[in-house]
Amino acid sequence: MPDIPWIKPTTPAPPPAPGAEVYVMASRFETETLLGALGFLLRTPGIVRQIRAAPGARGACLRARIRSRTFLTLSAWEDRDALYRFARSEPHRTSSRAAAAHMRASQFTFWTAPATALPLTWDEAERRLAEQEARP
Repeated sequence: MPDIPWIKPTTPAPPPAPGAEVYVMASRFETETLLGALGFLLRTPGIVRQIRAAPGARGACLRARIRSRTFLTLSAWEDRDALYRFARSEPHRTSSRAAAAHMRASQFTFWTAPATALPLTWDEAERRLAEQEARP
């Protein structure tokens, strides 16, 4: 599966107010096996559909590195609560629990960004994930 570029919600959000911010999450997942990576990939279309319909979603993208069994996600949300509602909803809830059994490592980082910065790019996300990984 190729990378999934920045996707927007099916129902567009109204233009952001001046100075508005979004809540951003970047994650890195490494599966223990290629079978685990395949399971991650098979669940991806359902999660993409969920993001597109999720209240408060502002956009998301995915980097899939199958050979290294590594996946990176980057998403922007109206606020922290919108992200957490999404994470607790189906199919994400069941998919993340099933995937956890096959994970070697997972990492998450969060920050806020100007809403006018959307769509987000990978540079900031990868920098923040690398900084977090380097911390003791």
